[in-house]
Amino acid sequence: MNKNLLLCLSALWLFVSHSSHAQWVQVTGEANILESKATARVNALENAVFQAMTFTGGEIASLPMLKTYLQEDRQQYRFSGNEIRHISVLEQKDAGGKMYVTARIDIYPSAKSCHKVQYKKGLLLGKFSLAEPQQAAMGSIYQLGDDFSKVLQKSIQQRSQSFLVTGVTQVPFSANHADAMMMLAEDNDAQYLVSGEITDISATVDDHLLQPNTINRQFALTLDIMDGKTGEIIYQNNYRDIGLWPFARTSYVDTKTARFWVSPYGQSIQRVTQNMMLDIESALSCRASLPEIINIHQGIAQINVGRVHGVHNGDQLKLWHSAGFIDQKGIPRNRMVETAITLTVNRVYEKSAELSVNQPQLASSIQPGDLLTKQLNQ
Repeated sequence: MNKNLLLCLSALWLFVSHSSHAQWVQVTGEANILESKATARVNALENAVFQAMTFTGGEIASLPMLKTYLQEDRQQYRFSGNEIRHISVLEQKDAGGKMYVTARIDIYPSAKSCHKVQYKKGLLLGKFSLAEPQQAAMGSIYQLGDDFSKVLQKSIQQRSQSFLVTGVTQVPFSANHADAMMMLAEDNDAQYLVSGEITDISATVDDHLLQPNTINRQFALTLDIMDGKTGEIIYQNNYRDIGLWPFARTSYVDTKTARFWVSPYGQSIQRVTQNMMLDIESALSCRASLPEIINIHQGIAQINVGRVHGVHNGDQLKLWHSAGFIDQKGIPRNRMVETAITLTVNRVYEKSAELSVNQPQLASSIQPGDLLTKQLNQ
């Protein structure tokens, strides 16, 4: 579906330096030209960098920090303190309404990247409602919020290094009912809840000499992320993009079809989903994943993460007692108490795992609801 940012590896050469594992990749990025050639160039270059990082195993959470620099029209980009050290734009051309950018990207993937030392964290996606339903009249795209959630889910499942979607809920997301949201997160084994509101899908008509009555349509939304353990809002952001609306004003457009998502407007929405996914990675990927004890019997504990989260046989985890409480104002306060107990994974299932307690004499103190953190010195 992401044809406007179709990337292909045109050349690849890997080498190992004396001090670290360094790689350089030559990538060609492609993007539709809509707002301007400059915007199309940035879109193609950003996605080229994303594909290069994904291919080499670099940490995509660092990409949002580079975006400001990629806005500058330069041939060479140099960075420090980042896995990407150097970007060299080798060729740039536009043809057939598309911008093509070929770049050589030097990458130094780190073995200590957050997504390599943490388990994947579960996200529960909420409904993205339309703030102004009357704006959906053109095309009758009243179901866009539901279908956008599914596209965001697919983007996270396929591209995220640190998260996976454990469910999609139609229950309204409300920071004013944190206790209910925490119960919802627990029921879905989600560490975070993600929701938002689509605030603008209005259309504007541009009268061009060669293409009269060209319709461009906005897509803007707000993003809210809540910690499923505490009920606190921990991240908020706003997003906006614009895309050409190629459909007749009076036509009915099904937002579930490929016809919609491969259109320039559908592709602009997909750019937003990728930016959201990258921002979530940047903001939350280095937060500790918190597997939870769901059962303990005869020294064998079962936890709510498994193969899909990146759990492997032999992993060592440290136990923390959950000591949450509700303060005088009725606000839930999460608290974790460190223990001397460690556990070893000895059987892994798709979404759960069994662990043996390394200190059997202390096993009786372990309770369902206790949390674990992965030992990083393995």
